[in-house]
Parts: sequence; structure tokens; C-alpha cells
Amino acid sequence: MINRILTVGGLTLVSRVTGFVRDIILAAVLGAGPIADAFFVALRLPNHFRAIFAEGAFNAAFVPAYAGLHAQGAARAQVFADRIFTLLLASQVVLLAVALVFMPQVIRLLAPGFTDDPTRFELAVTLTRITFPYLLLITLVTLHGGILNALQRFAAPAAAPVLLNLSLIVALALVAFFPTAGHAAAWGVFAAGCLEALLVAGDTTRAGALPKFRKIVFDEDVRKFFRTLGPALIGSGGVQLALFADTIIATFLPVGALSALYYADRINQLPIGVIGIAAGTVVLPEMARRIAGGDQRGALHAQNRAIEFTLLLALPCVAAFAIVPDVIMRGLFMRGAFSAADAQAAANTLAAYAVGLLPFVLIRSVVASFYARGDTATPVAAALIGVAVNIGFKILLMGPLAQVGLALATSIGAWVNLLLVIWFARRAGFAGTDDRLRATGARLVIATIILAVALWVARGPIITAVQKWPLPDETALGALALCGAVVYGGCFFAMFGLKFLDALRQQPRD
Repeated sequence: MINRILTVGGLTLVSRVTGFVRDIILAAVLGAGPIADAFFVALRLPNHFRAIFAEGAFNAAFVPAYAGLHAQGAARAQVFADRIFTLLLASQVVLLAVALVFMPQVIRLLAPGFTDDPTRFELAVTLTRITFPYLLLITLVTLHGGILNALQRFAAPAAAPVLLNLSLIVALALVAFFPTAGHAAAWGVFAAGCLEALLVAGDTTRAGALPKFRKIVFDEDVRKFFRTLGPALIGSGGVQLALFADTIIATFLPVGALSALYYADRINQLPIGVIGIAAGTVVLPEMARRIAGGDQRGALHAQNRAIEFTLLLALPCVAAFAIVPDVIMRGLFMRGAFSAADAQAAANTLAAYAVGLLPFVLIRSVVASFYARGDTATPVAAALIGVAVNIGFKILLMGPLAQVGLALATSIGAWVNLLLVIWFARRAGFAGTDDRLRATGARLVIATIILAVALWVARGPIITAVQKWPLPDETALGALALCGAVVYGGCFFAMFGLKFLDALRQQPRD
């Protein structure tokens, strides 16, 4: 299982690295002004709907269902996938048509702060009409990716997001051929959706599992899927409601707030995607397969090892984002139209996101306790309570802290969500931490505290030492990264040695 996590995480890392290149170019070309704000709204809206209708809810319901049916026979699983594909495509075509016609009303509803700024409003409407078809395309990517994940084929779905980054880079390189840089980026998003759909559909075809149009029949398999999808959709919609609130509230804040949220979230999403989502993507079908075979102990062991691996890689990111967020933002983005003030605003926002990074990365592995058993209803209660807390704190904190308050509220809501899911899982007897996970977690916390102290002590001298060097911000970031790697790596080997990684791959003994 760990090898599969490394495959997904490695490809996601490639995606995030190319994403950083993309964001460096976006920051240099778009900056943090009105065109950037309009584009980020145009990018956020289809992504919000995608998370509601596709990745979040759909994967939670589809992957365990398809995996279970495939274990009974490939033909039955194919019929199920065909019917879901037909329903999914039809619903997305209707949603796209409605959105394109009523896009001005959609922008007024979801970015009301733009209404008093005709330039940003009209540009946001135009750019969102270009980007919104991405939702339909990425929904198909999600369906094909779910089939591939259930078949233990993780590479193509994990590699697909790389195409979004490459497409945007190419589009921004051709910015002279578009009315604005925002137009170039928007068309890059649309082209990426086409490329991703072709990539994942191609791998599904090679696996002999490409879904086709089929007469819609609501048989027991389809009805069971929708009974599972309903609660997942409510939970996913609730989470996205909190993100919509970020977009809505940020449009009322000063120009640049949306951009600060975007760039801080991009850094925050690196460990979430490379570690948290990769672990959750692999552990869900693994637990579903073991539970279907009656191996409850093996399922729990797989979950504990996934959490262990997640903590190993995520805790140093928490330390870095909390201690040196300003160095990270200046080193990555402060060039071209992206000023020192923009970098500081994004750094403050990243520090607030760091408060909730642990629940962000752990939640996918923890909710697998329920999703692997076909229970999507229980996590909804935790998610909706977390969303309510999140939105309440956004309202309280937006005035004094602006976009930093929005990020901090998101972190508080994430902690509430995670703790409730853990409590529900323990109460149901679906989860538990073994002795090894508790011991490993304690040691990793100690290593992280040592790392945080080292970064705090080294930060000032390193920044001072490189001030007169070429590329001082980039050099300071690289030096601190090297320092952190040496300190954390040294702590790791002193506490665990190389046997730890071998132990992660071991299966539980009867």
C-alpha cells in the first residue's frame, strides 16, 4: 500500500511542482490586481462545483461501490459504470447550459462584492463562461479516475492535474494573443480539461473498462449508489459552502484579498495533495477490499500505517508554514507584478492555514473508516458542524483580520470536523490507534518541535547573510529548506533508523 501511496504522492508532487511554476508565472503576469481577482473567481467557481458533484461526493460513493461489484464480476461493474456515466454526463450538460445562460446572476450571487466594480464584474462573467466547461470535463476525469483507482491503477488519475499546470504555462506564454492575461489563463483552464479527459479516458480504455452510453435503469446497484451519494453530496456541499463563503466575503475585502487567499492556499495544498489526498486515495479501496473479505484487523492496520506515513511527511510542513511563511512567499512569488506587500499578505494567510494543516491532511484517511463500509451519512454530520463553526468564525474574524481571518476560520472548522469524525468512528468501533502509531506520533511531534526551533533560530542569520547575494529571497528559502531537511532528517534517523520505512510495508500478523 505504501508503494501505491508513493506512486500517487510522487505524481502529485510533480503536479504541485509544475503548479508552483504555473503560480510563479501567474503572480508575475497577473499580480494581485483586479484582473487576477476576476480570474481567481472564474477558476474557483467550477472548482467548487467540481468538488461538490465530482471528486468529494462522487469518489466517496462510487469507488467502494464499483470495487465491490467488480469483485463479484467485471460485467456487472461495467453495467453499473455505464449507467452512472450516462446519468453524470446528462446532469453536467444541463448544469453547464444553465450556468452559461445565467452567468451574470451567478457572479452576482457568488461574488457580490464585484457588483459595484463593473470592470471586475464583467471580466469575471466573461472568464467564468470560458472556464466553466472545465467542470463537465473534469467530472468525466473523476469518473474514469474512480474506475482506475478501484482497479488499483493510480498513475493516470494522479498525473492528470499536471496537464492543467502545463496548459496554463503555455497559455500565459502566449498572452500577447489574448485580450488580457486573464483571458489567456481562462482558455488554458479549458484546454487542460480537454487534455485531462483524453488522458484518463485513454487509460480506462486500456484497462478495458471505458464506460459507454447505456439506457438508464434504476436497478438496485444504481439505487444503492444514490443512497450513498446523497449524504456524501450534502457533506461535500457543506464543505464547499464554507469555501464559497471565502469567495463571497473576500470580494468585499480590499483588492488583493482573493489573490492572497489563492497563493496561500496553493502552498497549503502541497502537503494536502501530495500526502493527505494520496494516502486517502489509496487507503479507501484498500480498506474496502479488506472489509469486504472480512479482514477488519487488516483494514485498521492499513489505516494506521497511512496515518503514520501522513504524519511523517506533514508535520515538518506545519513547522515551516508557521515559522517562515514570509520567506516561502517571497522566495516563490515576489517578482514582476507581485510586490513585497502582496507576499506579506499571502504569508500571513499561509500561517493561518498552517493551524489547520494536520486535520486537512488526515481527514481523507480517517473518513475512510466510514466510506469503506458504504457509510457516507455519518461523516456528513461532522462536516456540517465543522462548516457551521467555520462560517461563524469567518463572520467574526473577517473584520479585524481580513483574509487571514477567513483562513484561520477554515483551520478551526477543519479541527472540529476531524475530531468529530474520530469520535464517531471510535464510538462505532470503526477506528483505533495501535501502540506503534501512538509511539511513532509522539516521536514525530518531538522531531517537529526541534525543527521549528531550528528554523526560528536560523531564520534571522540566514536572511541577513544572503541580503547582498543574487536572488536573496530564493537563496534564503533554499538555505532554510536545506537546514530543515538536515535537522528533521537527523531527528528521524536518530529516533527510527531505516527500519521504520520497512515496517510501514509489513502486514499485520494473525
